[in-house]
Amino acid sequence: MIVCKSESELNLMRRAGEIVAKTHQLMREAVRPGVTTAELDRIADAYIRSQDAVPSFKGYNGFPSSICASVNEELVHGFPGPRVLQEGDIISIDIGAQYKGYHGDSAWTYGVGAISADAQRLLEVTEASLYAGLALVKPDVRLFTVSHGIQKVIEEAGMSVVREYVGHGVGRELHEEPQIPNYGVPDRGPRLKPGMVLAIEPMVNLGSRYVRTLSDNWTVVTVDGSLCAHFEHTIAVTEDGFENLTRTED
Repeated sequence: MIVCKSESELNLMRRAGEIVAKTHQLMREAVRPGVTTAELDRIADAYIRSQDAVPSFKGYNGFPSSICASVNEELVHGFPGPRVLQEGDIISIDIGAQYKGYHGDSAWTYGVGAISADAQRLLEVTEASLYAGLALVKPDVRLFTVSHGIQKVIEEAGMSVVREYVGHGVGRELHEEPQIPNYGVPDRGPRLKPGMVLAIEPMVNLGSRYVRTLSDNWTVVTVDGSLCAHFEHTIAVTEDGFENLTRTED
């Protein structure tokens, strides 16, 4: 069942989203050659807790860290640790914060120093696909119309949509209904209604679409070793469109 949030619930989710957005601002400043992914996790954890919130991911189904830090061919669910970021890497950082019982969730992929033209294009296409999908969000639109809008941008750029992992509803639970694939047939799926809160998150591979999970049972990587990117915002459907709850100020 898809749960529509009340205005009081949305107020709490706005605050959760703001905390996530500001944590991403800290990540943007901290990502550089020579920093470890463990240090990024420490910075994020400390900030989230300083805001009277708790990291959504730490302990979730046994996940050991406060952020997901996935580098280069790692798509999602990478563990922060001693890995030192190198010039030219890209890193996808997924952040969740729970504030007074409600979650915000957002991911972004950052370049580490100067990155290749292919990597830069991957980031640009993945981000563009997210905003193309968001532009379609309004009441009575069917969900897979949004999915199709994301898919179209990715595939027209010659890149691949990951199909094993999808976006989701979010609220009291980190993952709620509906599931939101990044591909689909338009004019199908549930109709969007005001009060729905959705985490929309295209995941894109520069090479083939296929991924596999490493022996840690968490880290997902591309089968062909190609670069991949992950962008995500939590949004609330409004009477005339949507409100971005995890928007960062540029």
